[in-house]
Amino acid sequence: MPHMLILGLGYSAGHMAERLRADGWRVTGVRRTAGPDIIAFDDDAAVRAAIAAASHILSSVPPVDGVDPVLTRYGKAIAAAPTSWIGYLSSTGVYGNAKGAWVDEGSATGFGRRAARAMADAAWGALRDQVYRFRLPGIYGPGRSALERVREGKAHRIDRPGQVFSRIHVDDIVGGVIASFDGPPGAYNLADDLPCPQNRLIEGACTLLGVDPPPLLTLEQAQLSAMALGFYAENRRVANGRAKRLLGWSPRFPTWREGLADCLARAAW
Repeated sequence: MPHMLILGLGYSAGHMAERLRADGWRVTGVRRTAGPDIIAFDDDAAVRAAIAAASHILSSVPPVDGVDPVLTRYGKAIAAAPTSWIGYLSSTGVYGNAKGAWVDEGSATGFGRRAARAMADAAWGALRDQVYRFRLPGIYGPGRSALERVREGKAHRIDRPGQVFSRIHVDDIVGGVIASFDGPPGAYNLADDLPCPQNRLIEGACTLLGVDPPPLLTLEQAQLSAMALGFYAENRRVANGRAKRLLGWSPRFPTWREGLADCLARAAW
């Protein structure tokens, strides 16, 4: 039985675990607190034993205070593990602000507000051969999409002409990771086929819900959080051709239209 060890069981990694278990895999998770099939991150002996026993290892843990906690504590053990597959869920934020241009895996990294993420991405790539880095744009899916933000009154339309973003449905992240099991290692952008303005996404969600879109505001009027302001500080289109060519992957939800329709069909409210 293949055995996946997942360090960091957040939204995307949690969906990964569900899919693999459904496919007959054994999945062990690592997070701050222990639970069924979950090891506490600070349980050093148990984590190292799981690293040595796993056939596949995936980290979805982002940098904390500028450093990658997984690499800091367990990097040497992972590098020496007998596993043939190591994966890391990274971010397209490593490319910084491209001013609306397309970026691919050959584009320069290490710029903008995600410097720590870019350093972690590079460190995982240098850890050893057979490392797969999945650079992800805005992640959405059931229970975490523009539909929920509209329903909760948290959606904004910001007056930023020319600004575009890429995004990815969580199920397509899972599909890309699984496709890589039989593909060559390296960095892969997993993004949908239609980068577009955030306003278009919000307006589409409002149409699906049968409500009026929120007013168009300036950044100052919207009074966004520091994290949200950082989101609007960057502008890029993410190319996904490498994953299509080398992994045989293609997004099940090629645009936000199919993705939001799926989220609505699976909504629990």
